[in-house]
Amino acid sequence: MGAIQNDWLEAVGGEFHKPYYKELYEFVKEEYNTKTVYPPADDIFNALHLTPLKDVKVLVLGQDPYHNVNQAHGLSFSVLPGQKVPPSLQNIYQELHDDLGCYIPNHGYLEKWAKQGVLMLNTVLTVQAHKPNSHQGKGWEKFTDAIIEAVNTQDRPIVYLLWGRPAQRKVPMLNNPKHLILTAPHPSPYSAASGFFGCRHFSQANEFLKANGAEPVDWQIENI
Repeated sequence: MGAIQNDWLEAVGGEFHKPYYKELYEFVKEEYNTKTVYPPADDIFNALHLTPLKDVKVLVLGQDPYHNVNQAHGLSFSVLPGQKVPPSLQNIYQELHDDLGCYIPNHGYLEKWAKQGVLMLNTVLTVQAHKPNSHQGKGWEKFTDAIIEAVNTQDRPIVYLLWGRPAQRKVPMLNNPKHLILTAPHPSPYSAASGFFGCRHFSQANEFLKANGAEPVDWQIENI
């Protein structure tokens, strides 16, 4: 696993010394040594590397990484350049188009968002190839809860985009009155039409940030 070196280390570094994390580390190490696991080990903490805690404006919470080859690279919903845009991200792009007029790009690489303060976190950070949810319940959830708790304590405007029931289970942790919680069904093709489309979360997030003196997010992902 790539080491965390920015301000996240102070915020969540204590987790590395807890018994659950030692068990998680041994499990993940064995999985990488014996199976095909995504994302590449050096990319596990990319969400934290690309979005320091001090810069977080928006938290987008996914479940676990994409489980096919050359997709996952440590940011929820994002895939590497050259990969087909997954269905959920296609629906996110459609809502961005309908909400803010963004054109739909020709790829699914969302690093631009991460570099603007959009923390693109999954609740589970690794997955066995072609086996979704295969690393659930191994300890990642405790670690990512610590990340969410660190964001919750920040004394500035932050928006949470919680799509689907698993993400919305985190709402009880979020008690900072300076923050905005937006919930909607998941953008998956199975649920997007039941309320994700038309949620206008992207414009609402930017309006909240601007109203509270923060720079809005440029959500347009440009074509490659």
